[in-house]
Amino acid sequence: MIVRTTQEITDTERDVTAENGNWRSKRIVLADDRVGFSFHETTIKAGTINEFHYANHVEAVWLVEGRGKLTDLETGEVYELSAGSMYLLNKYEKHRLEVDEQMRMLCVFNPPVTGREVHDEHGVYPLIELD
Repeated sequence: MIVRTTQEITDTERDVTAENGNWRSKRIVLADDRVGFSFHETTIKAGTINEFHYANHVEAVWLVEGRGKLTDLETGEVYELSAGSMYLLNKYEKHRLEVDEQMRMLCVFNPPVTGREVHDEHGVYPLIELD
């Protein structure tokens, strides 16, 4: 059984902030917890535009707070997001989040994220072999 709070993760190696400061992700469950997925609480700052691509993962996102737009960069399709919205991304979907009101989201990744790794614009989000 795993029981954690986001407060105990704050300011540890599981508390990851983007280099540009636009988002912060608390990695509540990671690959080394050996449950087959990772689970994060992520906040994205209001007034920011963020492009993401997870080439190695499927991601499910539930927006708990905030408002903005999700754009599929391959098709140009735009989705309005607000608290209670859910979206699912597979490894092929490059996307942009335009944040009107700070977003707080719960994210599940499969395969699981291993730690502090951060993606880049080419979808590189490395998976590290576990011992």
